[in-house]
Amino acid sequence: MSNVVTYALQGNIGVVTVNNPPVNALAQVVREGILKAVTTAQKDASEAIVIVCAGRTFIAGADITEFGKPPVAPGLPEVLSAIENSTKPVIAAIHGTALGGGFEVALACHYRCAIASAQVGLPEVKLGLLPGAGGTQRVPRVAGVKAALDMITSGNPIAAKNAKQMGLIDEVLEGTDVAAGALQYAKDLAESGAPLKRIRDITIDPAAVEPGFFEKARKEQAQRARGQIAPDRIVSCIEAAVSLPMDKGLERERELFKELVSSPESAAMRHIFFAERLATKIKDLPKDTPVREIKKVAIIGGGTMGGGIAMCFANVDIPVVMVEINAEALSRGLGIINKNYSITVQKGKLPASQMQQRLDLITGTTDYNAIADVDLVIEAVFENLELKKEVFAKLDKACKPGAILATNTSYQDVDAIAAATKRPQDVVGMHFFSPANVMKLLEVVRGARTADDVLATSMQIGKKIGKVCALSRVCYGFIGNRMLSGYGREAQMLLLDGCTPEQVDSTLEKFGMAMGPLAMGDLAGLDVGYKARQARKDLLDDPKIFRIGTALVEMGRHGQKTGSGFYKYDSATRARVSDPEVEELIRKEAKKLGIEQRHVSEVEIVERCLYPLINEAAKILEEGIAQRPSDIDVVYVYGYAFPSAKGGPMHYADRVGLKKVYDKINEFRGRYGEQYWKPAALLEKLAGEGKTFAQWGAE
Repeated sequence: MSNVVTYALQGNIGVVTVNNPPVNALAQVVREGILKAVTTAQKDASEAIVIVCAGRTFIAGADITEFGKPPVAPGLPEVLSAIENSTKPVIAAIHGTALGGGFEVALACHYRCAIASAQVGLPEVKLGLLPGAGGTQRVPRVAGVKAALDMITSGNPIAAKNAKQMGLIDEVLEGTDVAAGALQYAKDLAESGAPLKRIRDITIDPAAVEPGFFEKARKEQAQRARGQIAPDRIVSCIEAAVSLPMDKGLERERELFKELVSSPESAAMRHIFFAERLATKIKDLPKDTPVREIKKVAIIGGGTMGGGIAMCFANVDIPVVMVEINAEALSRGLGIINKNYSITVQKGKLPASQMQQRLDLITGTTDYNAIADVDLVIEAVFENLELKKEVFAKLDKACKPGAILATNTSYQDVDAIAAATKRPQDVVGMHFFSPANVMKLLEVVRGARTADDVLATSMQIGKKIGKVCALSRVCYGFIGNRMLSGYGREAQMLLLDGCTPEQVDSTLEKFGMAMGPLAMGDLAGLDVGYKARQARKDLLDDPKIFRIGTALVEMGRHGQKTGSGFYKYDSATRARVSDPEVEELIRKEAKKLGIEQRHVSEVEIVERCLYPLINEAAKILEEGIAQRPSDIDVVYVYGYAFPSAKGGPMHYADRVGLKKVYDKINEFRGRYGEQYWKPAALLEKLAGEGKTFAQWGAE
């Protein structure tokens, strides 16, 4: 045994204690310690064995830093075999979370008990993997095939009460002292002569599975997969649990697990896992930077965005005051919040009592003087710089010293907004994505004079309200929206070259994007982009640029909200339908411009749309707008639905090869002109040196 895993007799119960902070990950030393403890217990006076963990959680998963490295004995399957074949009952005592390999340890035990607040789950699919130590074989045997498929392909944790109903946990303990409760439970089992309940001994009757179940499951997973292959392999593993003996099923699971570990999809998803955690670290910010206390928040603007932001804070029990221009607008804004919560209740995702608690935390006012005591105010008014400056001048007068003044702007100059106050050090950008109560990304925008403690507080409060935070410096559109312009531009240029909207969107959706760029434009409102372009002075005067989108807006086709844009929309379902009228418009406009339309391959569609993202991102890195390449990947995966199985645009570029990307951009440069396709200096440098963005970011 080691200090990480200890073993001691407490009366007639052998207690194995794992203490590997912060989350008791299944590192080699933990596996070795558990194996030695269980082996020792076979020969002593114990009548039952309890596996319990110190700290805030049970074993919360594998040590993923070991992935891709040569395995070091003992492997987890060897440890689980020792537990399962113990001659004395082994009881898992769960508190916090038992996830991934941690839950597989529990499943190998003969009994599982947990305190009420505990959760169990197999989240491997979120890293492009599947449970590799029996999870796909044991869960179907105790919870049933359908429940196992839903649990493992979603990767979502399950509360102890629900886990007991599913058969995954045998006992929900009273109180919060997991060690004491488990010790008593183990004594009761020993005294009653409880049998050694091995999940492996359960067989599943194939006749109990409806015909065609697995074929249907594969099709459903393929529709949702967005480039991921793990869900399909999980279906195969659960099918093996039905059709094969346990040991053969374990072999099949291990075979498919090894395939996934070495897959580019899993490598990309693990990249995002680490990138998300790294993004919260601000390079030049001392670790001991103090944070300001946020006890009360104000939101300026009660529209869809403002209401969604208010919900984010109410959801974590922080009181919110919503400020609107008049009583009618305020009532409308509060009504939107009520409606949003009601929908969540109707879906069974929130108890009605909690809805009321959250609504009680949100109040409204039309008087700026009513927010004199707030610690943080977030402005969420219309995207107009002069209007925002006017609002911040009012906030400067109304808010107490030390209050953080944040703007939710998507594009505007945070420094210009800060200049409207006498406290620019307190001003920061907090760019939420719509709908704010759902979307996970928060771009924290650092102004030229933003104070360190304001940045630290913004990152901390972002995490508290469940956001994935990434830091940006000030520029038009920050990281995400600045990059997006080239993506949208090329989508429309492709139409003039001969593509239909459906060809462009379906190709990018096949790549893994949640929605193609033209369908996304329809959803956001084509008039929004139209107005934003009109307000810019830096766009090239080119009759081709955004030609089709502009024509559609001027025809009154603004997207889904008007029933037509690049597509027509069903009024009831909002399902998109290709529109021959739009295709005819495209042909006519191409002819006016003298563009000879042609067949465009899927490969070219992907390159034309994604390589501008990569090139602009390289410029963003050159200018120091983003801290590191992986931060840009975080922005695009969590804010723009870039497929996590591709790892974000920078990781994807590294995988394609920067030399290949650079050469293709030069090819397009020769074909379409330097004004759109001039390679970024950083991209040119790295391509010439044979390096990756990841290598540059690590220097």
